[in-house]
Amino acid sequence: MTPRTAADLRSQSLILGSRGSPLALAQAHWVEAHLRSAAPPVPAEIRVVKTTGDLAVSAILAAGESVGLFVREIEMELLSARIDLAVHSLKDLPLSQPEGLMLAAIPPREDPRDVLVTRDGRGVEDLQSGARIGTGSPRRIGQLLAQRRDLRCEPIRGNVDTRLRKLSEGQVDALVLALAGLNRLGASQAGWHPLPLEVMLPAPGQGALAVEIRSSDSQLGEILQRILGDPSTSSAVRAERAFLKTLGGGCQMPVGALGRVTGDSLELLGVVAATDGRRILRDSIRGSSDLPVETGVELGRRLLAAGAAELLGLTPPPAKP
Repeated sequence: MTPRTAADLRSQSLILGSRGSPLALAQAHWVEAHLRSAAPPVPAEIRVVKTTGDLAVSAILAAGESVGLFVREIEMELLSARIDLAVHSLKDLPLSQPEGLMLAAIPPREDPRDVLVTRDGRGVEDLQSGARIGTGSPRRIGQLLAQRRDLRCEPIRGNVDTRLRKLSEGQVDALVLALAGLNRLGASQAGWHPLPLEVMLPAPGQGALAVEIRSSDSQLGEILQRILGDPSTSSAVRAERAFLKTLGGGCQMPVGALGRVTGDSLELLGVVAATDGRRILRDSIRGSSDLPVETGVELGRRLLAAGAAELLGLTPPPAKP
């Protein structure tokens, strides 16, 4: 396939591939709007790609096949040149890209925190004993139960609207959701309180987007990086993903991480929690924002040395990256 030239990019609309969920489309429209408002503007249009994750999410998650669940078919569309770029939630993206694809840009991050959503605005400490929390995430379950082992965490499926409806109907007493998704959908409310980082660290990459293209489209990559890329977000999430990779990888692991960049300094917070909440390992490290991968690897090794491999059920521990 022939790479797109600068002249092509000015005269032809880019085809932007996205899942069809409300959140995925909100993210895709954000990218589309920024491309169209750039100087000079980059014309783009969105094409919805049906993924296995959208069609059979419950069965596939139950089988433990969630890594790359929402991105495989989109990446195939990209490799076959039926689309020109793909927009993903970074936390859903596997730790390495297929041959022939690359991450062109990581835009500025939304709020990465999780939020506890209740009908009456209660916080974690105010929930009644035995309260049913709608979440199937091992990361969220482990950190919640470390605070309150009397809570009951129950799997819940569906998009944000479906989950909020189940809460209003009383099927659960509370939800844990990503604040970034609520903000992008315009669904967040003043009575919903983000969980403090000392209670709940987010998934690596949570709140960030990833724009993926073919490796051969170098001119397109330069343009996307100029329009959309944010160096601080990129450094933070690269550290988080390196931390996760050092621990063995996998978006369904009970692992949380958050990088924060100030100037040329990078602070990385990490957690590994037993899914019953009985043991939790936390640590943090400071490094250079120019060396995010090294910072993430070092924090991962420190938590492995502190016993993370046992909590994660890794026998033997993963090889060093």
